Amino acid sequence: MSTERVTFPGHSGDMLAARLDLPEGRHLATALFAHCFTCSKDIPAARRIAGRLAAMGIAVLRFDFTGLGHSGGEFANTTFSSNVADLTAAADYLTSRGMSPDLLIGHSLGGAAVLRAAPEIQSARAVVTVGAPFDPEHVTHNFGDALTTIAATGAAEVNLGGRPFTIRQEFVEDVAGTNLEPIVANLKKALLVLHAPRDEVVDISNAASIFSAAKHPKSFVTLDDADHLVTRAEDAEYAAEVIAAWVTRYISLSPPAPPIGAPEGVVRVSEADAAGFLQDVNAGPHHHALADEPAAYGGTNKGMSPYGFLSAGLGACTSMTIRMYARRKGWPLDHVRVDICHDKVHAQDAANGSDAKIDVFRRRIHLTGALSSEQREKLLEIADKCPVHRTLERSSEVKTELA
Repeated sequence: MSTERVTFPGHSGDMLAARLDLPEGRHLATALFAHCFTCSKDIPAARRIAGRLAAMGIAVLRFDFTGLGHSGGEFANTTFSSNVADLTAAADYLTSRGMSPDLLIGHSLGGAAVLRAAPEIQSARAVVTVGAPFDPEHVTHNFGDALTTIAATGAAEVNLGGRPFTIRQEFVEDVAGTNLEPIVANLKKALLVLHAPRDEVVDISNAASIFSAAKHPKSFVTLDDADHLVTRAEDAEYAAEVIAAWVTRYISLSPPAPPIGAPEGVVRVSEADAAGFLQDVNAGPHHHALADEPAAYGGTNKGMSPYGFLSAGLGACTSMTIRMYARRKGWPLDHVRVDICHDKVHAQDAANGSDAKIDVFRRRIHLTGALSSEQREKLLEIADKCPVHRTLERSSEVKTELA
């Protein structure tokens, strides 16, 4: 993933700071991300979701609302409606670059904002909310006793997340006057609601209300014990995986033709966690997996090791080759299972620089069905003709260049 730092004018003409996360390969679609109340475009959840989508070929624009992060303007002069206007300005910026947003994603009050802005962003075909309130006025619960001062004097300083912010009466009145129910009911876009049942900032009942108000197609997925800001890496990773899998049902991601010399396309492996070993493995926009090392070797054990993928390739190829032959012959093969054992540990070999020249893969094939002894022996013979098997048996050449 490559990232461009860009700016564009917001609702008041002040320049808004943004990051445009771009796919390494062909650009297939575009998402627009709205951060939570008084947060920024750089919160961990936003970065992780953007990274996963970019790996699928979906560019993501995440920006700071007026007066926040690196954006210009005064936060004290903003309202919920001005946030919505900033979102439509961001969509207009993307459109000016030929990247009209297909997907809108909003976190917390940003989720309410994308619901409100969605009818005005006609290019968007799908909307995702993460921990969003059904009633934007919910955010005023964080103001406590300051609400009385705001009503009396027109403004007050409120401590939010350890930082002081000036909140004006205009903001309070604006969120109080916003009703999302008819907007959600007439969204006419696919909707995914993500929410944690133990969210102590925005109660899970808000997600239920959003989901109930919406018409199909709609989906509701729990974030289990995640906190409101989805700060833990594993929770942000899960949210990213769910969004990435869900969006393919509603946004067509047509992969480009494979390059010359790579008939099955490019398998792209991108580091997901620089502090560990977690890797995003993508083969086009529709196929994603995680590679990792066991916890004992400094990984997080969220995916198979590289040796595990090697064994999986051999096992899958063996099973497919057997099935193809049995199907062609019309033999009564009901089921195939292949167990692969590879007596090596990738983390150890990577650390020690193994000099071993020959690897031994032990392959046990289980065939179920009314097969004769001769048929079983023939299928065992066919297993050795599996292309991956033959590749592993031959000496291979790996040509490497620095991009």
